[in-house]
Amino acid sequence: MSETQYLDVDERELDTVLAENFSFEGELRFTESLMIKGALRGDVRATGDLYIGDKAVVEARVEARVVYVHGRVVGNIIASRRIELSSSAVVEGDMTCPEILMEAGAKFNGICTMPSGGSQ
Repeated sequence: MSETQYLDVDERELDTVLAENFSFEGELRFTESLMIKGALRGDVRATGDLYIGDKAVVEARVEARVVYVHGRVVGNIIASRRIELSSSAVVEGDMTCPEILMEAGAKFNGICTMPSGGSQ
């Protein structure tokens, strides 16, 4: 049915890309797609999709529609649709989502809760 999409993402098609030299502390809110390639500490609250680059370090509570992780996340992730972890992903925190995809090699330490009746 679904396949990992992060590897095929074209940054030019994303609404916002926060570069590798980007560092932010606080609450980040957005409605469209966004990619983090640098460091973020705080909270992420979004209705759009979040892409976390392979060198990114996110220390935050994350809420988004779809969360694609290639880098490191320390904190809980809540996705209304799906979470995808690539082989380079490291997640230290709990995940809540109706659907999850994990490539071989992904590291996850936490509890995964998958509520029934997720949005399609």
